[in-house]
Amino acid sequence: MKKFGVGQSVERAEDARLLLGEGRYTDDIVPANALRLFVLRSPHAHAKILSIDKTASLESKGVAGILTGVDADEDDLGGFPSLVPSNAPDGSGPNFAPPFSVIARDIVRYAGEPVAIVMADTLDQAKDAAELIKVEYAPLTAVVSLADADKPGMPSIWPECPDNNDSLGVFGDKAAVEEAFSKAASIHSIDVRVSRVAVSPMEPRVATGVWNEAEGRYELTAGVQSPHMTRTQLAACIFKVPPSKVRVRALDVGGGFGLKGVPHPELALVMWAARRLGRPVHWFSERSEGFLSDCHSRDHISHCDLALDEDARIVGLKFNSRANLGAYISLAGMHCAQGNIGHLSGVYTTPAIYAEVRAYFTNTVPIASYRGAGRPEALVVLERAMDAAAFDLGMDPAELRRRNLIQPEQMPYDTGFQFTYDSGDYPVSQTKAQEAADWAGFEKRRAEALRRGKLRGIGMGHVVEIASGMRDEMGEIEIEADGSVTFSTGFHNHGQGQETTMRQLISEFLAVPPEKIRMKDCDTDVQNFGLGSAGSRAAAVGGALIKTLSEKVIEKAKIIAAIPLETDAAQIEFVDGTFNARGTNKTATFAEVAALAHNPMGLPDGFDGGLAHKQIVRPGGPTFPNGCHICEVEIDPETGELDAIGYWVCEDVGRSINPMIVKGQIHGGVAQGLGQIFGEFIEFDREGQLLTGSFMDYQMPRALDIPHITTISHDVPSPNNPLGIKGAGESGTVGAMPAGLNAVCDALKPLGIRHFDMPASPHRLWKAIHDAGGIDAICKPTEAA
Repeated sequence: MKKFGVGQSVERAEDARLLLGEGRYTDDIVPANALRLFVLRSPHAHAKILSIDKTASLESKGVAGILTGVDADEDDLGGFPSLVPSNAPDGSGPNFAPPFSVIARDIVRYAGEPVAIVMADTLDQAKDAAELIKVEYAPLTAVVSLADADKPGMPSIWPECPDNNDSLGVFGDKAAVEEAFSKAASIHSIDVRVSRVAVSPMEPRVATGVWNEAEGRYELTAGVQSPHMTRTQLAACIFKVPPSKVRVRALDVGGGFGLKGVPHPELALVMWAARRLGRPVHWFSERSEGFLSDCHSRDHISHCDLALDEDARIVGLKFNSRANLGAYISLAGMHCAQGNIGHLSGVYTTPAIYAEVRAYFTNTVPIASYRGAGRPEALVVLERAMDAAAFDLGMDPAELRRRNLIQPEQMPYDTGFQFTYDSGDYPVSQTKAQEAADWAGFEKRRAEALRRGKLRGIGMGHVVEIASGMRDEMGEIEIEADGSVTFSTGFHNHGQGQETTMRQLISEFLAVPPEKIRMKDCDTDVQNFGLGSAGSRAAAVGGALIKTLSEKVIEKAKIIAAIPLETDAAQIEFVDGTFNARGTNKTATFAEVAALAHNPMGLPDGFDGGLAHKQIVRPGGPTFPNGCHICEVEIDPETGELDAIGYWVCEDVGRSINPMIVKGQIHGGVAQGLGQIFGEFIEFDREGQLLTGSFMDYQMPRALDIPHITTISHDVPSPNNPLGIKGAGESGTVGAMPAGLNAVCDALKPLGIRHFDMPASPHRLWKAIHDAGGIDAICKPTEAA
């Protein structure tokens, strides 16, 4: 194992500059002459725009311009598409997919939709001018609740969808499931609401647009996860120009989590305004603005039926779900609704599965990706169904799971539903997690808590999730004359430590110390293709990419090394940074060969100078990281306050490039998953006004809300890429949601409560406990307690 190579917990290279304030975020490099953009947003969730009068606003101090939907029509400005198609509810064809408008024209469809943009010398001037714009609205009835979206009498948000039901996704074998259910010994049903949440990255969304008059093209610097995909959508769909006419670059990004992988209107608005006004235009989302304008996530209502035989083994599963799209379908909106439905198979041998997912429009902010993107929505329902079945049978939930786990000797395992799992040992993961959490001793802890007047619960959640599904990626390695390495890929940092792990991979394959390795910014002018950092793909795909690039560079370097070593390239081997001529004591260092490669006078005629390689790589297939998560909680029935006691996870990421970073990814993911279970919840009133529009109302988890997280590894390498890596970015969140919710429900179980929907906020817990008769319904605390 090399000092800085794969498998080492090397300290993160990027942390020093970030902690010292030397990071380069979009807001740090605003051009000196940039105008500030302020977005005037609709106060209504649903209304007709009758008129917009900007006369007084245009005369306001510092104002350079104001643009509305009328101007957008003049410039033929488009909207962002939906990239994931589905079927119309009646099966007559594809679903209706209206473009995600960047600015409203005649109708606003959610509170917060852009109605006008004001550009001024300062942000305060832009805000003052926006207050002078007079917009006349004719309010319409809003459709806010997913449950009510298709009820009789509800208005249609889009005429093409009279009942707001945009699509019906049908998956699996219905006949096989019906037959399995007809023979089942028991059937267990559950309804689960997966709440709507705000992503809330540390760095809000931010963008700077520039019109390059000399080259006649748009330039965007923004905190986005996938510059290349963003460029494609902006060029083809918004401005209707060739991709070469749009440049997108991302520097440091302060958290993405899927939100910044989806194009938002403001990315187009700053570029459009910059071209219109001939000056750079900068926009920075304030936190309260982000609650209104950032795409939200989750928001499903699901019903699940689980059929078991006499030995409590699964024979069939039926799933029916309603998914909220919001007012428009974002780039990944339908993917979140239906694209990851294959996770319903979980880690269990389930012979027959049938699922129907209906997606609805509502007058709310569009739904987009958030860490997991459809995986938690499926797995939290499956894992709740397992606990509900155990509740009905009076059975240990861990034992029910163990009876149904896919065995390691069955790998690779075709679930028969959508996925073929590459590798894993689910029984060992569960055993290790149970031992670490002292699952066997929990009932004693429950009884002790009850004597103190507290309700204690423990919950388990298995996770298996597709990673590295977006496989193609381009990269380039360039060796400088001094032997240092510069590399670029479609991947880039937004908190995961990718700069460090990519350096480790290069150090592993080229034997170059990390301080001599530099990662370029993600820039469409540097790399002409890339899919970016999303879907837990960077480690697995990046590992295969950098291994391939390194091998190609070494092949070329051997040809060059053959010159001073006076032998044939086939007789040269590369070991620990040195080129050796077999059968001799002649050697050349990597730096010496690099220097020669940059000296054309020393190279044979016809030999290309330099030492570099650029290529697109596609690994063998997706990977399936997995793990067993256990959470333990305690609830005060007098106040509803919840205390997370401990958290244990046995995780299989195939192979860790940097174990410390992997643990950090799991910890961060668990925090976000538990945050949704314990309190995060986006709520609207009947008119579609946001009630949770700040951190005073939206319960973000704090450090004291997150328990100590014990992480155990049981890695089974993947056969689908040369390093065996599976990915680690999202599984923490996917596993934490069912484990946390199951723990809450287990704490309430002695009161006869079979299920409790997220979020487990104090008031909701207190009410549920009070309605069930309180803790006195079980026993009275002793005087000593």
